[in-house]
Amino acid sequence: MPSQARNCRVNSSPFQRHGVDVSNGRRVRVASAQEIELVPRRRISSHRTADLLRIELKRRNGLSIRGRHMNCFVTGAAGFIGANLVRELRARGHSVRAWVRPHSDLRGLSGIDFECAEGDLSDPVRLLEAMRGCDWCFHVAASYHLWLRDYAPMYASNVAGTRHVLQAARDAGCSKIVYTSTVGCIGLPRPVHGTITPTDESSPVSKAQMSNHYKRSKWQAEQVAREMAESGAPVIIVNPSAPVGPGDVKPTPTGKVIVDFLKRRLPAYLDTGLNWVHVQDVAIGHILAAEHGRAGERYILGNAQGNWTMKQTLLVLQDITGVPAPRFRVPYRIAWIAAHVDEALARFTDRPPKAPLAGVRMARYKMFFNPAKAIRELGLPQTPPKQAFSDAVNWFREHGYAER
Repeated sequence: MPSQARNCRVNSSPFQRHGVDVSNGRRVRVASAQEIELVPRRRISSHRTADLLRIELKRRNGLSIRGRHMNCFVTGAAGFIGANLVRELRARGHSVRAWVRPHSDLRGLSGIDFECAEGDLSDPVRLLEAMRGCDWCFHVAASYHLWLRDYAPMYASNVAGTRHVLQAARDAGCSKIVYTSTVGCIGLPRPVHGTITPTDESSPVSKAQMSNHYKRSKWQAEQVAREMAESGAPVIIVNPSAPVGPGDVKPTPTGKVIVDFLKRRLPAYLDTGLNWVHVQDVAIGHILAAEHGRAGERYILGNAQGNWTMKQTLLVLQDITGVPAPRFRVPYRIAWIAAHVDEALARFTDRPPKAPLAGVRMARYKMFFNPAKAIRELGLPQTPPKQAFSDAVNWFREHGYAER
């Protein structure tokens, strides 16, 4: 990205160059104003006319080609998928401008050289400014909560924030815009004579399956992405299933299952099922979507061999770790009652429930999916799910989340 001088101050400028050592969560800012990379405007009759000329030029000559260096904008770069995506982009020689909230935990980005743009998804002007000069936009950021006192901020982030990001990417002339949705926006399979057939991207989601505010907000956000694609924006939608693997700093709910298992804090389990996929395959799937994806289409980023019940999952973890898997299965009715009680207490204590009702409702289904379209059209990698769990276990142990 060409350089342009700009005043740069810590905590105020949207752009900071981050060095490679953030292993202790410490931000390393070593950029001068001259290092900030923006495409300069041409001085013609109006800024808007200049923008349109730049956009048309990029669309004619700057379409993404496999192997070509790209300037990439990534929201949610500090998250589990986002950090792995930044790592994969840099490994392929692409430049990355990472959009993160102020004071974000950047440990997942340890060892990566990237440019940091700090801000909020509610600021479309700053988003557009940060996106200038970028070829690809990956909108990974999302607010994920299964219980909140007030869900309005989650809708604002997931729905309005998505509109702001995609519109800014379109106005900035990004040749590919990849929106990260969720398999929660795809219809769930139902047993037929005891057999469950994994669903694909064509399966409509039912109103009953929109069982929580997170799913509803992501569904509305996906409709925004589809509308943008229908209006001509180069938007591709990806729907990750349940990622596991290294770099789950927070950890995510799926990562917490592994950590709790390692700490022997899982005395029982619910009879649910998930499609497990290596997080690095998900990250690579985003890049493949930018390279090969068709605008307006959506692609499940999952694993064809990853549809496991929770019992199967725990037995695999037992095989990897030597820790005995829990044998007691909690009946759904008991879990449902316990979740109601837990949420009632949460409203008095103001502490999130350990077992939100939304999570229990989701666990009622076998969330099995078929990623054949992404494998066929994108070349999505298929790392064995057991390897994904092994990599996750090793990472959690190496970073002190659980004893070896």
